Amino acid sequence: MDGELLKRGFVPGPLTPAQCSALDANGFVILENVIAPDWLAGLRRAFDEIFAREGDKAGVEVAQMEGVRRLADLVNKGTVFDDVYLQPTLLTAVWHVLQRPFKLHSLNGHDPLPGSGLQGLHTDWGGPTVPGGPYHVVNSMWMLDDFTRANGATRCVPGSHRKPGGVRDHVTDGMADHPEQVQLTGRAGSVAAFNGSLFHSSYRNLSDAPRRTLHCAFIAREHAQQTNQREYLRPETARRISPLARYILDVE
Repeated sequence: MDGELLKRGFVPGPLTPAQCSALDANGFVILENVIAPDWLAGLRRAFDEIFAREGDKAGVEVAQMEGVRRLADLVNKGTVFDDVYLQPTLLTAVWHVLQRPFKLHSLNGHDPLPGSGLQGLHTDWGGPTVPGGPYHVVNSMWMLDDFTRANGATRCVPGSHRKPGGVRDHVTDGMADHPEQVQLTGRAGSVAAFNGSLFHSSYRNLSDAPRRTLHCAFIAREHAQQTNQREYLRPETARRISPLARYILDVE
């Protein structure tokens, strides 16, 4: 474990041998009951309020996507998000995959509208994958609503993080269903953590229900962040966050 994390008061969360094995073999694990009911309600409320306030500018700091309610730079958009990127079991999972010091990559929001949301299979690491690592990115999906097949729960190809090269070396049509794909279904309040080299994508929402999620991604410290937290850090955020948070955000 990163000694700097421990020095700043981090206490690793419980990660069972079965969960570690799932991260290694499949490239993902679903952590249940991470988000307490009151916190879940607050995250849902904040998601909708931020989108309503920002309108057609929502998500512009990172990327917008047609047919998807996108949010970005959530570190600076409410205290309700402060504990997302500090969640102990998630950070323990990140360390298990990366095996070296890391920092927040970005904290964004994603909600495919009915009939929308399908993406091509991709990875969250832009370079080629070397089987067995080292790996560079771990992403997580915070399920603010139930993730079901009907509402387009994120799909992935188990074990694909161990394939050499990139998606195009193994997939002809990234928009088509993959014969080995599974959907990461789970109850609201769960968090799916996955290796950023895993082939995955958002899927089409075939229901009338929302599928709000937070994408909380981490990257090895030697790489650049998707959202440069030093550039975006607001004074009110800087005043309230802990030394541990400052290290995770890399704002010192």
